[in-house]
Amino acid sequence: MDPGRRVGLYGLVAEFDNSDQLLRAAKGSRADGYRLVDAFTPYPIEEVSEALGHHHSKLPLIVLIGGILGALGGFFLQYWVSVIEYPLNIGGRPLNSWVSFIPVTFECTVLVASLSAVLGMLALNGLPRPYHPLFNEERFALASRDRYFLCIKKLDPAFDREGTRKFLEGFDPIGVYEVEN
Repeated sequence: MDPGRRVGLYGLVAEFDNSDQLLRAAKGSRADGYRLVDAFTPYPIEEVSEALGHHHSKLPLIVLIGGILGALGGFFLQYWVSVIEYPLNIGGRPLNSWVSFIPVTFECTVLVASLSAVLGMLALNGLPRPYHPLFNEERFALASRDRYFLCIKKLDPAFDREGTRKFLEGFDPIGVYEVEN
């Protein structure tokens, strides 16, 4: 296969002049039944995320699970060392002196929770992603400068090449472009 050859349609992308047009198109796409929609802007716009239905994240659950596993791991590591593997009775205290285990347990909780936050964020965002099909569209480079883009993916159940094109053109964009994989 020729490496320069494009295979298959990824979706349709509409280019807008300002954030108000993009927001109107995002709300309209959600209302019209499109669910696999992405918006690309030069700066974060909270209303666009809400309009596209991006409300909840799994990241807090990932961090909670990481913190619990870190606490359990830190505590049971100390328990294993102090009670099972190398018991030392110092000053008549019990071998399982859980009060003395608190600082290390806390630090392991924070360490594993923060590592799971970073790794979870990278995984949920699909990073690192050195390539995205939208990079095939020449005008998409303007998304980091002064243009706003709305992409409806081909995998969306409501996607119809001509119908979706007409739908996007109804929002008066600068242009609607086909994006190839």
